[in-house]
Amino acid sequence: MLGPAETPELDHPSSILYFRVPDLNAAHQRLADLGVPIVAPPRLIAPMPTYDLWMSAFRDSGREYHAVDERGASCCVKFFS
Repeated sequence: MLGPAETPELDHPSSILYFRVPDLNAAHQRLADLGVPIVAPPRLIAPMPTYDLWMSAFRDSGREYHAVDERGASCCVKFFS
């Protein structure tokens, strides 16, 4: 995940941590239930040859940007249903 920042708010010197989870919908809901500021809901980032990369982004208590991701064939279809 190396590349230029997609938006100005992501263009900062700290590292973005990515956490791979087995169930992105459950992780997203748990973060939201705990009051964690959600930056982006689960969304398809990249359809790959052997899997689809889905991601949701949030901010921690220090206002740092992080994300949870799941790699699966159609992991988030139920989120959009």
